[in-house]
Amino acid sequence: MMNRLVANVLLSVLLVASMSYKAHAAEMDPESQKSFDTVMAFMGAVGGGDMDTAISLMADDMVWHNEGDPAMPWIGPWVGKQEILNFLPIFGENLQITAWENSDAFALGDTVAVFGTMNGTTTRSGKETGLFTFALRAKVLNGKVILWNWLEDSYAVSKAYHGK
Repeated sequence: MMNRLVANVLLSVLLVASMSYKAHAAEMDPESQKSFDTVMAFMGAVGGGDMDTAISLMADDMVWHNEGDPAMPWIGPWVGKQEILNFLPIFGENLQITAWENSDAFALGDTVAVFGTMNGTTTRSGKETGLFTFALRAKVLNGKVILWNWLEDSYAVSKAYHGK
């Protein structure tokens, strides 16, 4: 039951990202390519609702870090696979992603960066965030995602959450 809920939450967040992925990697050294492939596989597994694969790509001590208004219940950091799996439904219950487009992505060593735009509606107020940019900084260790550092226009999200 929990895996299904988490899969639905992640699906709503990342489905569009994995399906509309336009950014293409330039030639990379083997470590960078492995990191890039791991992050994209994680994003694709989550977007496709394949939670078994997504969970298998998460390090046990993975950190999902996003900053912003502490009144929003999904602001982290969230540390550890189980804590992240517990947090994801909270995120999904509060923010419905309505648009997502990756525009650029690259890797260097163990670090992957993805940039794009997104839009969402907060369920608390019913207000739309408006289109805003995001950046993801992910790190990979031993073939597992160890860091998912999410950067976005948290002011726009907070305003929508509070109905302003």
